[in-house]
Amino acid sequence: MTVDEIEQTTDGKEPWWQKLWRAQRENLLLLLIALGLALLIRTVVAEARYIPSESMVPTLYPGDRLVVEKISYHLHPPQAGDIVVFHPPKRLQGFTNNQVFIKRVVGLPGQIVQVHQGQVYIDGQAQAERYTLEPANYELAPVQVPDQMLFVMGDNRNDSNDSHVWGFLPIENVVGRANFRFWPLTQVGSISKTAQSS
Repeated sequence: MTVDEIEQTTDGKEPWWQKLWRAQRENLLLLLIALGLALLIRTVVAEARYIPSESMVPTLYPGDRLVVEKISYHLHPPQAGDIVVFHPPKRLQGFTNNQVFIKRVVGLPGQIVQVHQGQVYIDGQAQAERYTLEPANYELAPVQVPDQMLFVMGDNRNDSNDSHVWGFLPIENVVGRANFRFWPLTQVGSISKTAQSS
């Protein structure tokens, strides 16, 4: 210890770093709590994502920013018409686990999905899909969605890397449900679920 430090400790004055710590301790604690809450919310409750491609046009456009809500699928499984964010299945080589896709749930476990002459059929019933850009220009023979799987498609049917290309999506890959757009400012609001109807 230097003479000055000895004098500070013996005359009752505390060193400068103790004064600084005492003054900033509460601010640092609040910062740590805020960071912890932000991490908890992003992991368990919701997170922000952006749209990188045109696969969901006209519902969502490249550059749109969304809130992906993660709680509801702990209470109930995905429903037809939900827009889900998910990790790509293993069979999609070249994509890492931190990359995500966004598509609409079309077929649920046990349902039979078919695309014929531009029309999607679920269990033999034609679906009124008001949210698509245009009819599909491909055919898909009837396939039954296995247990714990989903059949997902982009709203831009002819420019979407989805279940008609790579097959079924394991439900366990679903990160959450897209339910709110916060960018661009002209489009801020809820992303309404347009359920399929026969």
